[in-house]
Amino acid sequence: MDNAIAPININTEQQMMPAVASSASENSAIAMAAKQKAMVEAKYMMALARPRDLDKVRQDMLKDARRPNFANVAIYHKPVGKGVEGPSIRFVEAAIRNMKNIDIESSTISEDDERRIIRVEVTDLESNTTYSQEVTVTKTVERSKCPQGEKPIRVRINSRGQQVFILHGTDDDILNKQNALISKAVRTLGLRHIPGEIVDEALFCIRQTMAQQDAQNPDAAKNRIIDAFAQLGVAVEMLKDYIGHELSALDPNEL
Repeated sequence: MDNAIAPININTEQQMMPAVASSASENSAIAMAAKQKAMVEAKYMMALARPRDLDKVRQDMLKDARRPNFANVAIYHKPVGKGVEGPSIRFVEAAIRNMKNIDIESSTISEDDERRIIRVEVTDLESNTTYSQEVTVTKTVERSKCPQGEKPIRVRINSRGQQVFILHGTDDDILNKQNALISKAVRTLGLRHIPGEIVDEALFCIRQTMAQQDAQNPDAAKNRIIDAFAQLGVAVEMLKDYIGHELSALDPNEL
């Protein structure tokens, strides 16, 4: 009996596999966390070694503001009420580049079948100041017609009493929504890191650049505005009725 062979547990290997997988997953997570920590520390060290010069930031922003191509995209306009305008995402991107030592991070904090919530953070590495915002990316699209063979998630009635079908969005639909929402968040958060006096002076210079450009080439300015109104559904005939004469005779104030 002393020499009896102990029974072999055929489940031993199967029992060990989840433990090995769990250990590998934990090691991967630890390695990733260490890598992230090293990257963050490196960014802060570089910021301390090469601090920004606000006089140079101002100079670089005014240099950008004098470029017509930049001026044309540096201010956004929204036809809300009497009109809303302000620094565009292109303006803020240029300002962040000129400011230097500004870090932008975005990470998914929760996700389900219909939405993805992303936290966007913009950090000034020199002052260790972080502003954050959460954006919700819906994974659905609305269509007036439901494609044949596709089952809608739900149906709603819009303000005109018409049916609107809510469908699953494609990868491209979701990506476009996500990029647009992140850009808006970066514009809002990044603007909080830029000194107000630099923003105001740059915007003033941008408007001067646009005015000079329009004066030098009024036909190009007129065409640009006509095209912009067309994208909003405002036809040339409507503009003529509003102005009260042919668009070929626009003066600078009307423009």
